[in-house]
Amino acid sequence: MTVLSGIVLLAALVVLARIDARTGRLPNVITIPLMLAGLVWSFDLAEDLYWHLIGAALGYGVFWAVEVIYRLVRKRDGLGRGDAKLLAAGGAWCGVFALPFIVFAASVGALVVQLAKGAKADTRFAFGPYLCLAIGGVWLIQRGL
Repeated sequence: MTVLSGIVLLAALVVLARIDARTGRLPNVITIPLMLAGLVWSFDLAEDLYWHLIGAALGYGVFWAVEVIYRLVRKRDGLGRGDAKLLAAGGAWCGVFALPFIVFAASVGALVVQLAKGAKADTRFAFGPYLCLAIGGVWLIQRGL
């Protein structure tokens, strides 16, 4: 089951990363089923589903809060709701304790790439590809691959 699950997860992450890089959008038609598949997968492994449910809820909630607070303070969008749904999927697949590692890896990756491109502080870019890479990487590390 792990091989099939890995194929589903990694294929969805590749598709999401490509879509977000091109369009700046993370479609619900992929992110929501990916989150649900992560919860089903964690239940099938006889892992404690509770930690994966908390991961999905916390992943969404934290990024939703960042999005709302940023908009209130800066009067413009900063983080999209699709990023929150994608992090919820990451929490569903990897569990709540993986969330800090996912966010850290994605943030560092985005920072390095954007600095290398000479981006300014107000440069808009898609964060989804970095989240996808971090989620996939953390999931593979958890599996010992």
